[in-house]
Amino acid sequence: MANSKQARKRARQAEGRRVLKASQRSMVRTYVKSVIKAIKTGDHGQAMDAFKRAQPVIDRIADKDALSKKKAARLKSRLNKRIKALAA
Repeated sequence: MANSKQARKRARQAEGRRVLKASQRSMVRTYVKSVIKAIKTGDHGQAMDAFKRAQPVIDRIADKDALSKKKAARLKSRLNKRIKALAA
């Protein structure tokens, strides 16, 4: 437990950041699931639309450091690869 006033404030700030970042990561997962769902239906157009909606969200959350930039790039790359496989 934090003993000083400064340490208590840092603990409050850390908790606030944890809650916010958890929410942001959850939002990214929801968008990714919508892309995967569209891919599983086999509709290339629908999958591309879902991916186009998810891409800026993934980038924005990575810029805020709730998700690492490398993980965001890997995620987008893997989704894009699966969508391209639908077209082929």
